[in-house]
Amino acid sequence: MKLHLFGKPIYHFRALNCMQRIDDTIIDTNLIKSGKNFLGILNDIKRRPEDAANELQISLEEINAIIEGKKSINSEIVDKAIKIWPVNARDFYVIQDDCPLGVKIMRAEESKKTSRIMNRAGKPYYEYRDTAMSTVAPFRPEWILELCYVDNNEPTNSEVQWNNGHFMHQFTYFIGEVNFYYRDSKGEKNVSVMNTGDSMYIAPFTPHTFTSRKGAKENGLILALTYGGKLTGDVQQELSGLSVELGSNFALDFSSKENASASLIKYHREISNLSMDELSKRTTISLNELNNFENGIKLPSFSDLENIAKSLTINVRDLLPNDKIEDKVIVKHHEEGKKWFYPESIKNYEFCELASTTALPFSKAFEIKVMNSENHNFDLESGVHQYVYNVGNTPIKISWKSDGKNYDEIINSDDSLYLKPFVKHSFAGNGKLLVLRIGGKISGDSQRELSIVGKKNASRAISETMQWFDPKGKN
Repeated sequence: MKLHLFGKPIYHFRALNCMQRIDDTIIDTNLIKSGKNFLGILNDIKRRPEDAANELQISLEEINAIIEGKKSINSEIVDKAIKIWPVNARDFYVIQDDCPLGVKIMRAEESKKTSRIMNRAGKPYYEYRDTAMSTVAPFRPEWILELCYVDNNEPTNSEVQWNNGHFMHQFTYFIGEVNFYYRDSKGEKNVSVMNTGDSMYIAPFTPHTFTSRKGAKENGLILALTYGGKLTGDVQQELSGLSVELGSNFALDFSSKENASASLIKYHREISNLSMDELSKRTTISLNELNNFENGIKLPSFSDLENIAKSLTINVRDLLPNDKIEDKVIVKHHEEGKKWFYPESIKNYEFCELASTTALPFSKAFEIKVMNSENHNFDLESGVHQYVYNVGNTPIKISWKSDGKNYDEIINSDDSLYLKPFVKHSFAGNGKLLVLRIGGKISGDSQRELSIVGKKNASRAISETMQWFDPKGKN
């Protein structure tokens, strides 16, 4: 099926595969990705194509066709592979890229078609709608209209219907008069009275709910952006494979800075099988001091941490607890948000900082006032995933670059979009946008590991291009 995007033809294959047209040849880029992924698996388990063909009992020609991206790997081959190799079925399947141009837009009209009413206690409680989502993005943003009205701001109001909390982190932007209810760390019910521009963050599994306030001109509305942190996907699968009993041991005591420091030191000492006596010998720190460190009685100095890290062959950062222990619920009213212009010399945008947490350093939320209707510069770029929603009443133009080509589109009120990391872009017009930035799985430790691998080898780390050795030899 041929579709048109910004007046240019693209190719769509069952809504999942990414097709490119080069010199009148249609290329399935996901097949190519799948082939490189398969080659990477063979390299990891030290199988040549001929070894794989022999063990899977298929022809060498078929193996090479899969590696070259000319043929898909079918379920029969995968079933054979997982029986004879130490791999999982999900290792063979690559993420389908539904955002080949770097930006994916969802119009307000499309969003409205996804409307569904959620009942609680036999009454309509929420209207849900989808907004822009992508297969390559870590967030699941929702448009939620509060259908339940309350006539007071008591957290124990019997009209309020609570949920059980969920696994995803959640950032919420408020529009209109909305009451936000949540249980704190002690399990007690609380309510925050929210208005347009206010925001909040809640940690996973925090019970919460929302209502409209009686007397409001219209139903309250929230943009609830839920997203997975580092625990979803492969990490969650690994924990699940270990069992709940074993996997739960990875959850250290981070209830205070002292306990977090103690837990980290003990964990790294024990995975090295060092006794306290041996660590004391290596560090020249007394047994009494080390016991104080591991029991959370005393925080080690930075020089102590350097000494311990050197003895354990790790980095100091591996022993550092978070700077502070934050609440699992963070509420920020609009007037509390810091504001600044960017770029400072031109003032194309005014940023307003929304709710955030130090526990998620790569997650940032802003309300951006677009102030230049003639902006032709690609003056924005962020190394994280971005979600954008037009919360204003006027259209905004987005311009961006992808694979050396320039694109632009009009984002109307209540339209939303997703931008891939490092896509150069800009906004023009006079209006207001909500922007949420999420690091996903790559930022943090994964980024550090890729940086150690180095840019020279990054392409092979991302998508394998060659067998791990040359059969013809290499001197």
